[in-house]
Amino acid sequence: MVPGTVEVVKYVLLFTETKDRLRLWESMPDAQRLAAYGQINQWFGKYSSKITGGHELQPERTATTVRFNNGKPMVTDGPFIEGKESIGGYAEVEVAGLDEAIAMAKEWPTGGPVEVRPVIERQGER
Repeated sequence: MVPGTVEVVKYVLLFTETKDRLRLWESMPDAQRLAAYGQINQWFGKYSSKITGGHELQPERTATTVRFNNGKPMVTDGPFIEGKESIGGYAEVEVAGLDEAIAMAKEWPTGGPVEVRPVIERQGER
């Protein structure tokens, strides 16, 4: 590292919601949902210099899972794991460290959980 520079670390922020909150989201009037997206867009705008990628995901009912049974792939409709929460999207960020990634997650406007996970970088990716 060059003296005076800050090491940059990559993290993925996984934006999740409970099943109940997802049902509420899907039943919201369009105007209310549009206002909520406005707050989300403001968050992405605030951190745009740190966000290097990410997407909102289609609902988990659109998922297809490939499982392996004795080494043979089996394709099934639906998510890999049935759970109480669902991943609605993600953002890949480059920050000075975990504390900064957590600070960003604490400002996520939906109030839903945000999982913060470091990325494993391969040789030569920087």
